[in-house]
Amino acid sequence: MRCVHWCRVPLDLAREAREKSAATYIDRAVQCQLSAHNGGQHFGLLTDAGAYGTALWLRWRGPDETELVVLPDCPVTAPGPDGEGCCLFADHAKQHTWEDALEEVSCTN
Repeated sequence: MRCVHWCRVPLDLAREAREKSAATYIDRAVQCQLSAHNGGQHFGLLTDAGAYGTALWLRWRGPDETELVVLPDCPVTAPGPDGEGCCLFADHAKQHTWEDALEEVSCTN
């Protein structure tokens, strides 16, 4: 299950994010993309960073502790020949995004 925390993107950081990427639009608020967790840092995806294999993220602890960070993409894929790639950044905590998806799928007979 994904973290339920959201953060409004400060105007100055939204402007900076547009300057650092080819994106013409940056969301005004982002949800933490990590698996559910208590406290610590949260990470919301803003856009690709322009360089192959990197993305621009908003990292926050509280409303007054936000910053932009460029992080490399997570290289891990799900097992199997058609394994889905993780949509987070390298060395993230907890589960990969495809593991969260597996938890949400319930197969009952």
